Amino acid sequence: GNLEEGQRNLEKRQGNLEEGQRNLQEGQREIKRELKAITEQTADLTEFREETNAKLDTIIEENEILKELIGKHEVDIRRLQRRIV
Repeated sequence: GNLEEGQRNLEKRQGNLEEGQRNLQEGQREIKRELKAITEQTADLTEFREETNAKLDTIIEENEILKELIGKHEVDIRRLQRRIV
C-alpha cells in the first residue's frame, strides 16, 4: 500500500514536472517571438534614424548655401544703395 501510494506520488510529481517544463518551453517561445518583434522594430527605427539624419544633413547644407546667398545679396544691395546716394 505504501509503496503504491509512493509510486502514485512520484508519478504525480513527474506529471507536475512535465507540466512545468511545458510551461517553461511555452514561455521561452513567447520570449523568442517578442525578441524577434523587438529586433524588427529596432531595425525599422535604425533605418528611420539613418533616413532622418540624411535629410537633416541635406537641410543643414542647403541652409548654409542660403546663408551664403543672402549674405551675397546683402552685399549687392548695400553696394547699390551707396551708388544711389
